[in-house]
Amino acid sequence: MGAALATMALKAIAYLLTGSVGLLSDALESLVNLAGALMALAMLTIASRPEDADHPHGHGKAEYFSSGVEGALILVAAAGIAFTAIQRLIHPRELQGLGVGLAVSVGASLINLVVALVLIRAGKRHESITLEANASHLLTDVWTSVGVIVALCAVVVTHWQWLDPLVAMLVAANILWTGGRIVQRSVVGLMDVAVGPSEQAGLHRVLESYRAEGTEYHAVRTRLAGSRRFVSFHVLVPGSWSVRQGHALLERIEADVRRVIPNVTLTTHLEPLEDPSSWDDQALDRSELRTLGAVPVSEPRPVTDPGPRPD
Repeated sequence: MGAALATMALKAIAYLLTGSVGLLSDALESLVNLAGALMALAMLTIASRPEDADHPHGHGKAEYFSSGVEGALILVAAAGIAFTAIQRLIHPRELQGLGVGLAVSVGASLINLVVALVLIRAGKRHESITLEANASHLLTDVWTSVGVIVALCAVVVTHWQWLDPLVAMLVAANILWTGGRIVQRSVVGLMDVAVGPSEQAGLHRVLESYRAEGTEYHAVRTRLAGSRRFVSFHVLVPGSWSVRQGHALLERIEADVRRVIPNVTLTTHLEPLEDPSSWDDQALDRSELRTLGAVPVSEPRPVTDPGPRPD
């Protein structure tokens, strides 16, 4: 938030000194940065709360609201920049004080670059879509500033005043693309998307390794909620096993799954191999297996003589 306030003030000063609509577009994007930072602070505070009676799976999805709002703000800023640039193309204006204005803009861009690099590192460490969205937006802001500075330098050399609003329109298009990508990622997260292909492949490798012990598995389901993963599956064992044997097996499987999928909440269900009703949920595997693509996954072996089904 401090960086957003500082860069917004610096870019506003640069605009007042030069009259460049490109620098004005830069200043407007910094205003969006501030709004996004405020939203991020609020949603990260909510997401960090522990589970409670109303939210037994935690509050991690609050992060998707933050990135969604920031993406929407970016889209609004892009529309405003494009409108201002079109007006300047229709009514051109002589630019002034470009030297000082450019120096101020460079200083603001360096602030954004440093903050973006810090946020990228923090976002990866904490697996936070909110921090990653903020970092992506700030990096876009940096490249926007670079484009504006190059355009203004070209205006100084060529005296073609129309280059300034033209670059502002290109900036608006770039911002529009970034905002759309952030909104799309937020929507996907709110729709309970499965964990990534590499983590799914690791999960199935673990489950496949236990088939040598005479067990089966199916009904594998995964989903993401912020940085948390939720995984559930059924494990089928011989009906003659004791409860202690089945529990010990699940403990081993869950420990192995946690080694390949970080920050995971596991839900497992034990079923007897010989009971036909144990296989009723086999169809749930189909949608999950499709997301694995080329990863080979063995189909569960059918029971040839399941015996009578209990009432």
